[in-house]
Amino acid sequence: MASEKPRSAPVHEEKKGQEYLANERTFLAWIRTSVAVMSLGFLISRFAIWLREMGPEKAAKQFSPTGASLWIGELMMGVGGVLGILAAWRYHVVNRDIEKGQVSADRGLVVFVAGIVLAVAVAMIVYMIKTTP
Repeated sequence: MASEKPRSAPVHEEKKGQEYLANERTFLAWIRTSVAVMSLGFLISRFAIWLREMGPEKAAKQFSPTGASLWIGELMMGVGGVLGILAAWRYHVVNRDIEKGQVSADRGLVVFVAGIVLAVAVAMIVYMIKTTP
């Protein structure tokens, strides 16, 4: 039987300060990503309104404010909000683990976030395929 890799690692007392700071940097990276996704969602949701006002009549009908860009933008803003909540949750879990002296990776969270991104991408692609003339 092959030996399994450990799912957690000890945190030595002299390294706890570094671990706390690394956890905070990771949290801030999550938050930057969350804000970027929400900002992009806002931009996409407003894109149809801009096209309607600036573009030719055909573009205005094809990209109505109730069309794809509105719901895609709102969906992305929601995903950004969920990422922010997951970031805060993960930050507190890792801080608790550092205090206990044993940290571990959360593969489930990685799979969950990747699944959300994949689901949003598939939904957008399917919608765009079905609605493209």
